[in-house]
Order: sequence, then structure tokens, then C-alpha cells
Amino acid sequence: MAPTKEGGPRSAQPQRETATLDRDRDPRPRPATATATATVERDRWRQPLCWRTANDRDPRADPFKFQQLDAYKVAREIAVRVHEAKISDAELRDQATRAAKSAFLGLCEGLPNEAPGLRRRYFTQSRNSLCELAGAIDLSAAIGAMDNAQAEAVIALALRLKRMLRGLTGPTSGPPKM
Repeated sequence: MAPTKEGGPRSAQPQRETATLDRDRDPRPRPATATATATVERDRWRQPLCWRTANDRDPRADPFKFQQLDAYKVAREIAVRVHEAKISDAELRDQATRAAKSAFLGLCEGLPNEAPGLRRRYFTQSRNSLCELAGAIDLSAAIGAMDNAQAEAVIALALRLKRMLRGLTGPTSGPPKM
């Protein structure tokens, strides 16, 4: 091998000059890679809520606007209480849970609608299911298939929701209010 200018042997492969930057001393910001950014975004939502700032809100945690209404919360509470009541009569339990779910879901369908006719239709369905629920709960308590205190609590919530549904439906011409 022929000697190089420095006096050392010349290798068969050409030597490349590599420019190395001292990254600790380089003031220029380095661009983030796409995978690093995605990892940071994904990991940010794994942090406990107390570590997050107001700007770090998880978009998946924001509820729909109608989920903040009292009518929604009361209907949901009714469905939960009926489920937890453990009515001993299977037929009445099935009827009550179906009616509670139907009242809740009918309300959920009607709340985001802006068309008055559709809102009235869904709220009427919800109110009808609520009356069916009240009958099933009342009969369950009467035959001893359910605790009276639980039945009274559910009926009180049902009356509260019925008033809210009446207010959401608006004035209608129909049978007299009972």
C-alpha cells in the first residue's frame, strides 16, 4: 500500500469525512420525528389527571352537551337504581329495566334534535316508558318483590323526570294532566 501524506498506509476503502455536531452545544432546535411526537401524544393521556394542565384536556373525556343536563342525569340515575334494585320477580324486573333503559335512551335521542316535532316524539316515548316504569316499580313494591324504600326513591326520581320531560316537550293539546 502506498503511504499517505501523513505517512500512514492507505486503506483500500476511501475514508469519508464525517461532520459531527456537538448536540449539547448546538443552539439550533432539532426537529422531532413523527414517531417521537406520536409517542409523546399517546403517553400524555396516560398521566394522572392531577399532572395535566388545563390545556392538556383529553378530548375523549369531554361529554356531549346534553350529558350535562339535569334531565339526562336523573334519567341515568333512574336506570342505575332500577338495575341495582334486584327485583326478585323476573318478569317485573325485566319490564322495569327495559322501561328504564327505554326512557333514558328516548331522552338521549330527543335532546340533541333541533326539530320540534322529533323532540316531542322522543320525549313522549320517554315519558310513556317512564309511566310504564312507575307501574312496574309500584307493583314490585306492592307484591314484596322490591324494597319499599328503593321503590319510593325511584318513583320520586321518575316524577322529577316527568316534570322535566313535560317542560322539554312544550305546550301540547292533549288529555288533561294527571
